[in-house]
Amino acid sequence: MPATARLTGALLVALSAAAFGSMAIFGVWAQDDGVDTPALVFVRFALAAVVLIGVMRVRGVAVPPLRRCLPVAAMGGVGYVGQSYCYFLALEHAQASLVALLLYLFPAFVAVLAAVFLGERIALVTAAALVLALVGTALVVGGGSGRPLGIALGVGAAVVYSIYITVGSVVTGGMDVVAVSTIVCVAAAVVCGAVVAVLAVIGRPAAFPSSGSGWGTLLAIALICTVVAILAFFGGMARLGPTATSVLSTLEPVVTVGLATWLLSESLTALQAVGGLLVLAAVVWLAIAHRAPVETAPPV
Repeated sequence: MPATARLTGALLVALSAAAFGSMAIFGVWAQDDGVDTPALVFVRFALAAVVLIGVMRVRGVAVPPLRRCLPVAAMGGVGYVGQSYCYFLALEHAQASLVALLLYLFPAFVAVLAAVFLGERIALVTAAALVLALVGTALVVGGGSGRPLGIALGVGAAVVYSIYITVGSVVTGGMDVVAVSTIVCVAAAVVCGAVVAVLAVIGRPAAFPSSGSGWGTLLAIALICTVVAILAFFGGMARLGPTATSVLSTLEPVVTVGLATWLLSESLTALQAVGGLLVLAAVVWLAIAHRAPVETAPPV
């Protein structure tokens, strides 16, 4: 592949990582504006679905047959919604940098799930990377003062996302990535809309933004952190391939930690920083060992 194409691919993946990495910051800002998780995830997926449907029409991407759409819709309505709820709820109980590092345990969980349910063999290199990730996580969790609920939700987001990825690797084979992303977001929007409606009926309405800046934050989450991030990710992967894309995608938690330090005045202890580096090293190791699950969807 020409060097120019690879450079373009690297820049697109870096853009995707920066967009995804900024989502925790926007999420904290939205919560500071009084927005709760049901309102946040509903607006995120509803707006993203509308834009992605437009992208499908412009590109002339056909809607897959119903039998292919239903499993993907289940992925979005159950897996992606569950992961998003865990992620944004975790931000209410733990600092953004900690949640971002915990989320990046998902490649290790995918390797285990692939071995258990898909019959893939865990090689010695993969096993060593998994141990490295667990040691890093222990340092990240034990080296700070994160609340247990926030830590549990952060790990939960990684577990749910790993299940989503593992299922996706089976049910999305041969499907257009834009079509998959659109179906996932549409299904997630429908489920989140139903949750908002039920909350309203039982007298606990979702808390939507009370200011223009709050709506601007949700718009950024939907357009920058979801649509732009997804399209840039797949555009970059088409030029770089899955392994290089996986390695570059580890910029995402680095971006989150950097932005959280700059904009939210967060800080990691020295022990947490070492643990975070070990987790990222394990992810890179898994990627080089061709275990990184990038073919289905990028994180968050």
